[in-house]
Amino acid sequence: MTLAEQLQAYRQSFRENVAENLQDTMGAATAALKASGILDGVASQGQPAPDFELPNVKGSSVRLSEKVNAGPVILSFYRGQWCPYCNLELKALQNALPELEKRGAQLIAVSPQTPDSSLSTTEKNELSFEVLSDEGNQVAQQYGLVFTLPEELRPIYAGFGIDLPAHNGDDTFELPIPATFVIGKDGAIALAFADADYTQRAEPDAIIAALDKLAR
Repeated sequence: MTLAEQLQAYRQSFRENVAENLQDTMGAATAALKASGILDGVASQGQPAPDFELPNVKGSSVRLSEKVNAGPVILSFYRGQWCPYCNLELKALQNALPELEKRGAQLIAVSPQTPDSSLSTTEKNELSFEVLSDEGNQVAQQYGLVFTLPEELRPIYAGFGIDLPAHNGDDTFELPIPATFVIGKDGAIALAFADADYTQRAEPDAIIAALDKLAR
């Protein structure tokens, strides 16, 4: 199954198992986020990718510019290990990793989770690529991705067993919209995917196609 098919299957299961009033509230929040114009501020194709340095799950610092010097970088912003759509995406990226590495690319995933939560994400999904902690969403801010989870969604998330302050180490309820960037050796963004609908993600095949285009 493609990632899109897996995401669709989960969306269908969600619709069948979650109360309609909760679905309506969540859907309205997504529509409001789309209407907010947040996507207008997202880093776009052709722009220089903002450089950053963040800790990985082992506590070592990873700098984007140093990775880019060695070859293209796929930079994926995800919400957290509590998000089933994120886990499907991370697993799909892990499955695509041999094809990405065959093209000389490196994969980096970033979330606002604490290092401990990022380590849990890595172990849970058996990830062999860099998973970084962007506590406070400082890097996600540079890429234009950050929004605050609306008040009406917080008790719904809590009812699902999602404790965002515990995962992120703060009480801001800030999250990044999911996004994927392919960054060339020149430091410019060759592909930018971002969607205010967190159930939509970049397909690994599109990432591979962008890498092939860079190589031409």
